[in-house]
Amino acid sequence: MKNLVVVSAGVSAPSTTRILADRIAEAVDVQVSKRGEGLEIEYVELRELAVSLGAGMSTGLYDEKLRTALDTVSGADGLIAATPVFAASYSGLFKMFFDALDKDALTSMPVIIAATAGTARHSLVLEYAMRPLFSYFRATVMPTAVFAATEDFGAGDGAGDGTGGVSGAEMSNRVVRAARELAEYLVGVRSAVVGFGPDFGNEAEEKGAAHSADGASEGNQGVGAPNHRRSTSTQVDANVTDFATLLEGLDGTSK
Repeated sequence: MKNLVVVSAGVSAPSTTRILADRIAEAVDVQVSKRGEGLEIEYVELRELAVSLGAGMSTGLYDEKLRTALDTVSGADGLIAATPVFAASYSGLFKMFFDALDKDALTSMPVIIAATAGTARHSLVLEYAMRPLFSYFRATVMPTAVFAATEDFGAGDGAGDGTGGVSGAEMSNRVVRAARELAEYLVGVRSAVVGFGPDFGNEAEEKGAAHSADGASEGNQGVGAPNHRRSTSTQVDANVTDFATLLEGLDGTSK
């Protein structure tokens, strides 16, 4: 069972941004199912985190609601990130949430980026704003990004039913193409044979490789294993040396 998280920055209820995100998630579910895998979908509505994000940005303290959302995103197998376009870029709410994420929270995660706006003239926001943002996180951004203008909603499916439907059909094609790309990543093999090539060289990567290796003999259990290179910075590292140990042998006297 794979886990897909949908982050929607729509500010109204209902919102076209959430509608678009739902369409993409449904298409991914279909594509993953066609490949013999199950999919669990979770939603993170940034509108509901507005107060928590404001407090977190101004004080540096994250409440439980925000920490849970950050951990949910970082722990996903795949991500759909959708935002409305405000002032020729992603919304401030969208940016605040991803500012709160640790820089290693999305490492190697496959992501579909999506945006909505009143006119198609804003479609390049996906390429000059959103794609660089997720590249910074070292996420794997799908080649197909999905943009929807107001005219795309309710435009029909282009089936010759008298409703036009050209723009709606084009958007549907983009949704299916992006969903297929993400499904191929989600169902693909992520395990690796230790020793056949260099890894990151750190302890976390070695643990991840060992986990995959342990499962290789039993039906490739390493597939879909947690990505040990990700970090949310919302939890305290249990491997920290305690203060008393650091002070051992130091009695304050000079030698």
